[in-house]
Amino acid sequence: ARNIIYFLRNVYYDAAGDLYTSIKVQLGDLQFENHNLIKLGFWPGGDRDGNPSVTFDTTVAVLGLLQTTLMKCYHDDVKRLRKMLTFREVDAILLQLKETLYTHTLGAAKENIYSHLLEQLTRVRNLVVKNFHGLYLQEIDKLRDKVKLFKTHFATLDIRQDNRVHKQVVTAILTKEGVITSQLDELDDHELQRTLLEEDFQASAGDFEDELIKDTLRTISQLGVIQHQYGPDACHRYIISNSEDIFAVLYVFALFRWCGWLKDAITMDIVPLFETMTGLAQADTILEALLELPVYREHLRQRQDKQTIMLGFSDGTKDGGYLQANWSIFQAKERLSAVAEAQGIRVVFFDGRGGPPARGGGKTYRFYASQSPYIANHEIQLTIQGQTITSKFGTREQFIHQCEQLLTAGLFTNIPGKKNEISQSSRHLLQELAEISYLTYVELKEHPKFIPYLEQRSTLRYYDKANIGSRPGRRGLKQKLDLTDLRAIPFVGSWSQLKQNIPGYYGIGTALKTLADKQRLDDLKRLYREVPWFKALALNSMMALSKCDFNLTRYMRKDEEFGPFWQMLFDEYERSKTMLLAVSGLKMLMAEEPVSRESIKIREEIVLPLLVVQQYALQKVMHKSRHQKVYEKIVTRSLYGN
Repeated sequence: ARNIIYFLRNVYYDAAGDLYTSIKVQLGDLQFENHNLIKLGFWPGGDRDGNPSVTFDTTVAVLGLLQTTLMKCYHDDVKRLRKMLTFREVDAILLQLKETLYTHTLGAAKENIYSHLLEQLTRVRNLVVKNFHGLYLQEIDKLRDKVKLFKTHFATLDIRQDNRVHKQVVTAILTKEGVITSQLDELDDHELQRTLLEEDFQASAGDFEDELIKDTLRTISQLGVIQHQYGPDACHRYIISNSEDIFAVLYVFALFRWCGWLKDAITMDIVPLFETMTGLAQADTILEALLELPVYREHLRQRQDKQTIMLGFSDGTKDGGYLQANWSIFQAKERLSAVAEAQGIRVVFFDGRGGPPARGGGKTYRFYASQSPYIANHEIQLTIQGQTITSKFGTREQFIHQCEQLLTAGLFTNIPGKKNEISQSSRHLLQELAEISYLTYVELKEHPKFIPYLEQRSTLRYYDKANIGSRPGRRGLKQKLDLTDLRAIPFVGSWSQLKQNIPGYYGIGTALKTLADKQRLDDLKRLYREVPWFKALALNSMMALSKCDFNLTRYMRKDEEFGPFWQMLFDEYERSKTMLLAVSGLKMLMAEEPVSRESIKIREEIVLPLLVVQQYALQKVMHKSRHQKVYEKIVTRSLYGN
């Protein structure tokens, strides 16, 4: 959390203010007000999904740190204003404001000073306009805009927990109340739904011994107190990982009621996260069923008729492969948008995207500008994770450029003639490709050597030691590795360290070749030319392929255990590269993106020696070298360089 807060204080605070001022100037309207245009969110300290280190106390500490950091930013700006505006009556107001902010930088004050801040800055503005010819008015307005952008919380802290945990907590409560003996499946779906919506139990953390149950209840019961202290925008989203049915939402809705919240006064957005093929396929049915429940529909009315839904690109790709996952998310968004429009609510999509294409990354502008006109486009919400924070949002200039790209992409589909329509024939073709790709990927992940290959020949088990991710490498404490519980960062990262990048393209080559062998290559070329979404997807896969180097692991070709498996991976790499070039008509990968292509080439040349050392160390570890610990440390340390 502290690492990312560094960027909030030293980059985003000023950059967001500068961007907002620039927009006002470009519009020619200095009175323009839309402070919801740019919002920052925050996960460290709120995301407890599979991370036992994140507790209620952690959440409160991070919220406090965000607030005190913001107060320091405001304090510095007021201090700077005092040097500009030395008029006695103005300085008196600024001095008092500076002292108030200083108190809050120490974390000593508990009251919310948002209204007070705005009132005092408005007093200063009015005095300067009335008595001093508007001197330094732009600087005053810039600070007022920052206060309206960040309020007193800086960034919204999202709470996130796995659906299975909520099910465990509900099971414990219903067992305690005597509704069931030990299992939820003792109730049929109708009775369970009735219990969750109608029964008024009182659940307290002190009633249970299990630490996870205690902390879950404590967190939910205290969120109202948090909102009172830090402001309603400081923490207003509760995200549910692995949502696959209506109960994922109803468990959380019931827990809020049972923890003391009034059902018509839950000031939290309950956000299902659909990230598996099952969840994505059922998403619209789940939303429709939720909206048919009067009590939930009333909850949404209290939340301005807005339902946020998160889509998981990383776990979706891990579950269904690159093409199938992206096509499933695209279709789910269209269906969800149709349901929302029919029911008179606004649906907002929160895209869980990482840096590489395998985690939903790639060219962000290209992705959002290629969206269908049938996908709700009220807001663009996405996660910026890991190395992407520094590589794309690490400086003021980068932050402003990337935000401008997002704003432009959001407006793109509203430009006359830019509708991104996909014909029925193209949709049928995409469906065929997705199905073939999915079967190819499933064959891979169900291969008996798939998990052993990752465990024995990749850096997978070293990610926890390196502490690169913001949470443990997998959910739960099971000894045997289960792909379902494996986190996206170590999964995608391990393939990246191997220079094989399997999640970024595997299955696409086979899908394209299967249809090309049926004399349908011209149809595929037309799809690439006419459907921006497919072109964006193909170009992202080309980026993933450009970062591959199977020569690094070519020695495995002759390996008695993993040789055939390595060959299978290599063949799909070659097939994907060949077919994407054939469909696109390009002579080389990323031919239309020379700057990005050269950037990748330079970087790959830099990291190659490190990866050679890494592979050498992995082999030594595998052969039980007498310097085992040393080689394990070499592998762990090498992760930081790639």
